[in-house]
Amino acid sequence: DGGVVSEKVKNNNLDVKIPKSELESEEKRTEEEPTRESESSIVDASADYPRDKHISIQRHLADLEKLADLREVSHNTHLYKKKPCPLCPEEKFKACYSHKLRRHLQNLHWKVSVEFKGYRMCICHLPCHPVKPNLVGDQGLSKLGAHYHCIICAATIARRTDMVGHITRHVNKGETESRFITVRAPTSEVVKESATDVQVLPNHSTPQKTDSYFNPKMKLNRQLIFCALAVLAEERKPIECLDAFGATGIMGLQWAKHLRSSVKVTINDCNEKSVAIIKENCHLNKMKVKLNLKEGDNDGTVGGGEENTDTIEVTKMDANVIMHLRSFDFIHLDPFGTSVNYLDSAFRNVRNLGIVSLTSTDVSSLYAKAQHVALRHYGCTIVRTEYYRELAARIVLAAVTRSAARCNKGIEVLLAVALEHFVLVVVRVLRGPSNADNSAKKIQYLIHCQWCEERIFQKEGNMVEENPYQPLPCDCHGSMPGRTAVLLGPLWSGSLFNTGFLRRMLLEAVQYGLDEAQPLLKTLVCEAECTTSKHFSTHGDENKQEECGVYIKTSNTCAESYVVPGKRKGEEVLRGAAKRQRAEHSAEHPAFYYNVHRHSIRGMNMPKLNKFLNYLSEAGYRVSRTHFDPMGVRTNAPLAQFKTVLMKYSTPTYTGGQAEGPVHLPGEDHGGGEAAAAADPKEEDAEFPEDDPCAESHPARCAAD
Repeated sequence: DGGVVSEKVKNNNLDVKIPKSELESEEKRTEEEPTRESESSIVDASADYPRDKHISIQRHLADLEKLADLREVSHNTHLYKKKPCPLCPEEKFKACYSHKLRRHLQNLHWKVSVEFKGYRMCICHLPCHPVKPNLVGDQGLSKLGAHYHCIICAATIARRTDMVGHITRHVNKGETESRFITVRAPTSEVVKESATDVQVLPNHSTPQKTDSYFNPKMKLNRQLIFCALAVLAEERKPIECLDAFGATGIMGLQWAKHLRSSVKVTINDCNEKSVAIIKENCHLNKMKVKLNLKEGDNDGTVGGGEENTDTIEVTKMDANVIMHLRSFDFIHLDPFGTSVNYLDSAFRNVRNLGIVSLTSTDVSSLYAKAQHVALRHYGCTIVRTEYYRELAARIVLAAVTRSAARCNKGIEVLLAVALEHFVLVVVRVLRGPSNADNSAKKIQYLIHCQWCEERIFQKEGNMVEENPYQPLPCDCHGSMPGRTAVLLGPLWSGSLFNTGFLRRMLLEAVQYGLDEAQPLLKTLVCEAECTTSKHFSTHGDENKQEECGVYIKTSNTCAESYVVPGKRKGEEVLRGAAKRQRAEHSAEHPAFYYNVHRHSIRGMNMPKLNKFLNYLSEAGYRVSRTHFDPMGVRTNAPLAQFKTVLMKYSTPTYTGGQAEGPVHLPGEDHGGGEAAAAADPKEEDAEFPEDDPCAESHPARCAAD
């Protein structure tokens, strides 16, 4: 029978007749099975290597030869003892003997590889990097180009020099741990701050494309924000607070761990890996986690460890989305760079008498190093001045005021801090168009003299002045050629501090043991009251502890006076009482400050800074130091009088051992000396350019504290 084949089964020695068609199909299946096994063994053979790693990434040249041995079995070339190249298609390189294959792998693939952490990224010719179709040949066929596979991001790069630059950019960004190099998760470290543990990745200090950015230098910033939230938690409980950019979740964890039932914390981040890290850090601090990854999707997860009533809600949304969807009492914005893109959303649903705090880290534009960026982001024209840090705070506050006014809300500035790495502003929100109008009126332009750096805010009104230099107290325009002043702004012209709020922040800092924030808060209280540190007292005037209609609980105030009811009628009663008490408040602190190095006198030794403050105070002026500049003096004295007092109590350089005291010039009385100093302030300033007031100071001119 032509269709039947006789075959003996070895096990039972039986002669079984099997149809020929079934036998042929069985042989085809047996031929396909080794091929599948060999293809799977190619992946399994690299079990010593990381999974998901391309075969062109190996440690040794012998590893490529092993892959050639496996591919030899799959192509049935072992019958001829020939091996195909594992990184070249058959039409480019035919199977050859072992010695030729080794020479091919070494010369064509291994020598032109790119090395990174012990791995070699060899050049690959497999059809995984198609290029543009060949216009000369068939339009449907695409040319297969040689390329490299990145070990970090799995990108395909055509040229070796481009591959080296690609890896260098990864290293500069801190992305040295590859998801393809190792199967296990990258090692992490635990950082402890304010009794809160957070788990961060090794590259946590690199903000660009880092899932767990954590900056230890911002510890002071986090403490100030915590104190502001603690003060708000004393006014009403519980309050809903939002950390819009969680990163590691360190800030929200500190809120929940210390304030506990007084706050309902929501930590948000749009990065999925950051959300996972925040969840792990909540478990690390024994907190309950309530996940809300999408709109309307709630998933409660209880953290490990002992039970704790504190619950933190973790959301994965864009910051603008969550602030549009929900209302909060306290919102903190800390994006990488400017925060102007999130201000409209923050003020849209924030509750009345709530607090919005924002940290801006784009100091290059705010500190007038990139003036075109400040114009683009904040719509503000600025130049480098001696008071550039306070100028930066007023720029941010002007942007905050405009965003709040668009939502029919006004603001009261509670705190404004500008340090080396950030600008922090904390404002209280006042609902109502009248409050919005009052706040908007405080946005004004500033007239700045580029010769003596005298400055004054432009008067309200839209009428064009005949002489725009007339508001300036100095006479530089009359004695100097050309245009001597510039118009800066628009800027916030109101107060930068609320004394009562700062005093309560200081009490909270002492209560929770925040050592780094306490010295700064003491300086801010003195700066807000425009007084020296020797007159500082932790017990301020209790009658002035009122902010925006919110009565503050003090030792001399009954419990009924500070409770803010939720009804609108109660708020109106408190707001009416606030208007009656505003007249009792002291005058606002003077705007801006003077740098004593900038206005030092050539050939003279300045008095010590604290003594100079006493001399100004004895002359009848309000005076204080400022946190913006360690050698800055905030005073309401005009620049001419400032220089007169500075010259009066300076000593000549050649009399180094002479005691400090007034300088008596021969042939002149005391009043004549002051008049001469006030009449000719330009000669003293001509030695110092206006763009960098602090860099030109000489140590010999001052004996600093």
